[in-house]
Amino acid sequence: MNSIKRKFKSLKTGLVLSFLGIATFGLQSCEDTFLDVVPDNVATIEQAFKLRNEAEKYLFTCYSYIPKNGDAVYNIAFLAGDETWIPPQDASFNSFAFDIARNLQRSTDPYMDAWEGRYQGGGPGDRYQLWDGIRHCNIFISNLEDTSKVPDIGEAERLRWISEAKFLKAYYHYYLMRMYGPIPIMKTAIPIDAPEDQIQVPREAIDPSIDYLAELFDEAAVGLPPMITDTQEDLGRITRPIALAVKAEMLTMAASPLFNGNQDMSGFVGNDGTQYFNLNYEPAKWERALTAIKEAIDVAEANGAELFYKEDVSFDIEPITQTKLDIRQAVTERWNREIIWANPNSRTYQLQSLAMNAVDDKTNAQTARRALSPTLETAQMFYTKNGVPIEEDKTLSFGDITTLREAGEEDQYNISLGYRTSILNFDREPRFYADLGFDGSIFYKFDSGSNDTRWHYETKYKDYGGSSDAFNYNVTGYYIKKLINWEQTFTGGTPYKDYAWPEIRLADLYLLYAEVLNEVNGPTPEVFEYLDAVRKRAGLAGVEESWTNFSNNPNKFATKDGLREIIHRERNIEMVFEGKNYWDVRRWKKAASEYNEPIRGWSVFESTEQAYYQVRTLYQQRFIAPRDYFWPLNINTLIQNPSLVQAPGW
Repeated sequence: MNSIKRKFKSLKTGLVLSFLGIATFGLQSCEDTFLDVVPDNVATIEQAFKLRNEAEKYLFTCYSYIPKNGDAVYNIAFLAGDETWIPPQDASFNSFAFDIARNLQRSTDPYMDAWEGRYQGGGPGDRYQLWDGIRHCNIFISNLEDTSKVPDIGEAERLRWISEAKFLKAYYHYYLMRMYGPIPIMKTAIPIDAPEDQIQVPREAIDPSIDYLAELFDEAAVGLPPMITDTQEDLGRITRPIALAVKAEMLTMAASPLFNGNQDMSGFVGNDGTQYFNLNYEPAKWERALTAIKEAIDVAEANGAELFYKEDVSFDIEPITQTKLDIRQAVTERWNREIIWANPNSRTYQLQSLAMNAVDDKTNAQTARRALSPTLETAQMFYTKNGVPIEEDKTLSFGDITTLREAGEEDQYNISLGYRTSILNFDREPRFYADLGFDGSIFYKFDSGSNDTRWHYETKYKDYGGSSDAFNYNVTGYYIKKLINWEQTFTGGTPYKDYAWPEIRLADLYLLYAEVLNEVNGPTPEVFEYLDAVRKRAGLAGVEESWTNFSNNPNKFATKDGLREIIHRERNIEMVFEGKNYWDVRRWKKAASEYNEPIRGWSVFESTEQAYYQVRTLYQQRFIAPRDYFWPLNINTLIQNPSLVQAPGW
């Protein structure tokens, strides 16, 4: 079906706002909608709310500020941590998040500056001015709540639109809080002629801010539809499960060590002495998060959400290939039943290109750019085939990973038969082979048909998939397969099947629920129920069975501390490359240990086995705690608004 594009232009608000691109929904195909940006001439706020058509355009202005998390350049979590590394000197592409990973953040023109909207240097396409987005939401809400405005809209639709704007307002605040900690809470739009003391707003304490945003999410949920019924026009718009899921995520953050009783923030106070962080640890915050996550799961499941299994494969494939396909397509299958929130304003074509590597000598390096390079630490994070960490498995040894092994028949659906590669790449769990590519690894996709082993990577320097291109090359010897839709092809047409970026999956909520339930009650059968549901889809036995039979610490899951460690690792594995790990590591207050380690990979510029399979250090990360847990404000921002205080350490 052809695209339907609603064309409209930006609204001149007559306020202290820059001109903004306005986005709306249109149909790209029967399964795929998106936000399109085209300007229009609407001169004043009054005109914007005279009729339904113009008011709807203003609503889509509010939507247009949703950050493009499906873009490796703009999703901070892709490159600001240690999951993934890229070529230096901006060889393949430039992301300021990569500067954060290398401890180059600064208070003069900060990198990925969401406060000022300067993500990538501040060009027209690089600005995400969330404060402007919040202001637009406030203007929209106040005008739509006035029933004398927009007389040609029905009551139910008015409530839905107000609820969408309330969600977006709360989400933008939460997005900023995750980065900056305490922020101003803009409950209403400040008039342009307001006195200085109203314009120069200070940060506000975390706990009351969280309370206000949680209430706003609840208000939004009441007026939002439980699911999208008009899939041709409305896919991508906010629903009740989305609002409840984001609220649950926010409350989990608020209960976590970075925000809950964090003594390191004792000096983070306002000019008037306001203590921004409650320094007392409160277990009740975990209980509040638990209730919110369970509600989000129940509402999502009641409206059709379930863990995804790929059931429409028309080829005869091996069970292990099917499991790997289940894992990958849970992320990349358009609008599948596991995805609670997909963002159609953030497309993934370029992301797939940056992740993909060549599968033969005919592939163009501009099409399969291979620049997103999972680190050796990421590869070591995945479990063994027995479902336990490689350092805990009492039946397998991964001591000297430079040792090579040849793939036999038992390995052939994961590693090309007869290929020699590191022992680190053998005897691993299905997610390792579904999510990661490496020298010799099988890459199953649609054009393989029933030939499960048709395509594989060869990645030494002189191989067809090696790092020999001047600009687009891999730096670690590992590649991201997880984010590439299985309908990828290099023969005719478009190489990648685009999909809307999945902001939240049901598996995400299951693992959050297990985490929070353990914090509240310790190990219980319900914790294992949700953990094991995710593990089952990943082709693994349950936690209790796996640790009892294969771990050198068989009772680890029986204590709250031990189970917490298991859940954290399970979450890091399941959500790898989805922009979750970076924020999780921070809220757990683990960044000071995890981001002070060397970034390592294979020696990818070597051509022989012996030389290639040597570990090399790419970078020594440095994370200064507590300073680096929160973004600095631009020095100019502090000059313009003296009511604001700088984050600690900056």
